[in-house]
Amino acid sequence: MMRSAQPAAVIGRETGRPQPPVKARSSSARTRGRTSQSSPGSLPQTHVFPSGASAQFRGLMEALWRGVVENSLPAALPAFFPRGAYVQLKAIGSAASDWRERLVHDYGLDLQAAHSLLGRHAAHARLLRVLVHASYGHWVPPGVCYNRVGYDELPNARVVYRSDGATRSFGIASMISWRGVWYVVHLGAILRSADLGVVDEPAGGAGSSVYSGTC
Repeated sequence: MMRSAQPAAVIGRETGRPQPPVKARSSSARTRGRTSQSSPGSLPQTHVFPSGASAQFRGLMEALWRGVVENSLPAALPAFFPRGAYVQLKAIGSAASDWRERLVHDYGLDLQAAHSLLGRHAAHARLLRVLVHASYGHWVPPGVCYNRVGYDELPNARVVYRSDGATRSFGIASMISWRGVWYVVHLGAILRSADLGVVDEPAGGAGSSVYSGTC
């Protein structure tokens, strides 16, 4: 584009009682398990237009917020466009390294900038909502901007949060779709003049979004 839960721990103890035998899973059951846990980036694109109000989207935005509050790229990565999807999408030979060295690198810088915006009370800031203007979403067809797969793009969503008793917000420069889900691809800026983090239009209150078509 040019323009998250921890696993449950299993705790056991010896009871001295005979335990029932463990049944081996069939190969078909193992295959179903692997399929259900596949990364969305390993699956093909669809034409489903994403929702900004689904439970899945809210979970991804909570991961993004956790990354901002904790200044943690790993915490926020679930909200970011999947690597496998980017490799499928881009018609360039170095898509994997471009994803890692440019897009994810810039994402980490922007997370750090947003964390700094929250200030010394960052740990107490609370996410209220992420405002998505569905009317801003538009389909980017294959062949545009070195893409071989089409996708929906959504500019200028707003992250609205409460900090130090006041409602504030900042933007998400661009999100794009994969299999009917919005993922962040550019958080603070699509283009930047220096290797520095950017906060997209921070504001008091919910701020405002203006449409800007990108690819």
